Amino acid sequence: MTYDPQVNDYVIWSEHVQGWIYFKDQEYLTIEVGVKPKTQENYEACSLHRNDRLLVICYHQQWKELTYVKSRKSVHEKEKKYVEMVGESIGGESNKE
Repeated sequence: MTYDPQVNDYVIWSEHVQGWIYFKDQEYLTIEVGVKPKTQENYEACSLHRNDRLLVICYHQQWKELTYVKSRKSVHEKEKKYVEMVGESIGGESNKE
């Protein structure tokens, strides 16, 4: 039975590449090997994400080289019961006078 990699699995690919699977489609997946907080200037320029990530691409034909270690439920350490909104709301019930 071959391993079918999934997002949020922690894998080892080689001696120097290990981390969480961040994205997967039919052709490739990405392994998150580094995360660091954005500078304030960088965050203000693009506030969609709070961190910069270093991702390594692993193509489908290379998936057989991955070693599964463990899984996590979410990229967030604690589950949130709310949705974080970024930016200003336009339209909708809350903007009616």
